[in-house]
Parts: sequence; structure tokens; C-alpha cells
Amino acid sequence: MKPRIAVIHGEPAGIGPELTAKLLAEPELEEQAQVVLVGDRHVFELGQRQAGAGCELRDVSEDAPDRWWEGEGFPLIPTETIKPDEVHIAEVSEAGGRASLRNLDRALDLTLAGHTDAVLFGPFNKASMHLAGLDLEDEHRYIAHYIGFQGYHSEINMLDELITTRVTSHIALKDVAGSIDQDGIVNAIRLAHDTLIAAGNSRPRIGVAALNPHAGDNGNFGTEEIDILVPAIERAQQLQIDVNGPWPSDTVFLKGRDGILDAVVTMYHDQGQIAMKMMGFERGVTIAAGLPIPVATPAHGTAFDIAGQGVANLGATRKAFDVLFRLATHHHGRQVDQPPA
Repeated sequence: MKPRIAVIHGEPAGIGPELTAKLLAEPELEEQAQVVLVGDRHVFELGQRQAGAGCELRDVSEDAPDRWWEGEGFPLIPTETIKPDEVHIAEVSEAGGRASLRNLDRALDLTLAGHTDAVLFGPFNKASMHLAGLDLEDEHRYIAHYIGFQGYHSEINMLDELITTRVTSHIALKDVAGSIDQDGIVNAIRLAHDTLIAAGNSRPRIGVAALNPHAGDNGNFGTEEIDILVPAIERAQQLQIDVNGPWPSDTVFLKGRDGILDAVVTMYHDQGQIAMKMMGFERGVTIAAGLPIPVATPAHGTAFDIAGQGVANLGATRKAFDVLFRLATHHHGRQVDQPPA
């Protein structure tokens, strides 16, 4: 039984439509999973023209999921969230944000109803979504709110087999130190552990990045490591999690790069993002982790600087699809022996 993945095109003015077209052109895609598209037909067709890669799109009814994959081409649940003359390439707009949010809603509804197992979305533009009424921190908070999930969740970034979680996220750097506590660190460690287990890693190895230079240098450069990080790591170890640290943040990612660690827990947003994107910007994946349904997207943004030019790199989107394949497979108890090529 193949995982069923709902795919939406993301911000119409960015590279999402182009990347979706390139993804659908991948020869082994349908061997991995059953794909259903959700979004505006004219945006998907725009992406095909941008990519120079066409495939048949077949309108299907949301009310007949058992028949979605009958016939040739990719099934499309058509929406009408944005008019063709409202799509202005490389421009922030309320219309683009509205299309992103409404198509996301539709894909989430399908997954909550059990018609699909996971959601892959093309890059969103936060400025457009805020113009469209998004009043939460980011799309991950929006997803949790929309589906009514109140448990712990956070954004995870993945590069090949290495992931990062973070204790604080989209807050000012001046507020980071005061926002770190033991519970937050333990939650981030557990999220990294549980996500890797769900992706097929039976014994994840996790390292925790220090907050201060040289891990505080025994308290000379700050005492957060002594007072907060070490006790939190010890609490996580008592949960039978293989976690260690705190490691200086300027070296801990070398352990991840070299395969010594499977995950790095960071204290703030850029502490992990800079390292991961430097190691492989074109392969990074963002996972909305901790939610009851698997949701992922390429870690890069809408790339307005190259939108519409047909030159967007598919790598991160393909990796996001592969991650969802694994997460959806394990989510439903179907063992995967190894990650897809």
C-alpha cells in the first residue's frame, strides 16, 4: 500500500509551481507514492510552462477518493483561490497569501479525513500570508491551530539524515537567553528523537548545542550551560534517549556532518539554520514536527529572484517528498527497509 501524499503549489508568484511541475516529471515518483494535487489548475499549468515539463492533470472529485488514481495523469482537486491576472511573478501580494492558506486548508482537511496520509507544500511567502490575514508566528503554528492540535510541536530542519530542532525559534536574539528553560530543551530533544524514530532511525544519537561561546567556558562566558542545559540533558537521558552535550555550537555540526550525530538541538533559529544551509542549501527540508499528520516543505523560500525563469533546483523538494514517504509509511505501520534513492 503506497502512501498518499497531497501536494499543493505554494505561493503562486514564487518557484513553488515550477518545482511542483519538475517533481511530477520525476520518473519514479508514482512508484513511491500516490500523489493528489490540490490547488488552482492555472497555477499548476503556469508551473509546467516555467519548468518546460508537462504532464496530464485530471480533475477529480473530493467526494470520491477511491477513484482518484483511476486513469492516466495526476489527479487534481481543483480550487479557485486566485485569479490568473492576480498572479504577479516575484511580487508579495494578499492574493498570493490567500491562495497559499486556502490550498493548505484544503490539503489538511483531506489528510484529517483520512483521504491522504501527508501534505507537501511548495514554498510560502510569509509577507504575503500576513497580508492575507495570518496572525500567527508562521505556517507551522497556523497548521497546529487549524487542525486543533495543542500539544508540543516545532519546526525541524533536515539535511540528508541529519536533523535540527531548536528551543526558541522566531523571536528576537536579545530574548533568547531569557526564553530558554529545562522543559523547552527536553521537549526539543524528545521531538528530535521521536521524529527520527518515525523516519526509521531505531536509535537516534542527539547532541545539544551550547548557548554561549565555548559552551560557557565553565561559567566564565555565561552560566546557562551549568544551570539549565546540563540538567535538561540529564533529564532526557533518564528517558532512555541517547543525548549528550552541551557542545560548542561552532563544532557540534561537524559531528553531524561526519555521521557521529543524527540530530543537533540548538538554542535559537540561526544557530542551526546557518550551519544546515551552508552544508546543503539545495537539499534542506523543513518538517512541521510533532503534529499528528506528516507535513513537509523544501527549506528554502519562494526565491523571487529566480521565480519564473525555469532554473529552480528541485533537490530540496524531492528530498521533502522522500521524507514524507518515510514518515507516512511509518505513521501507518508500514516498515521501510531503507530511504528511497
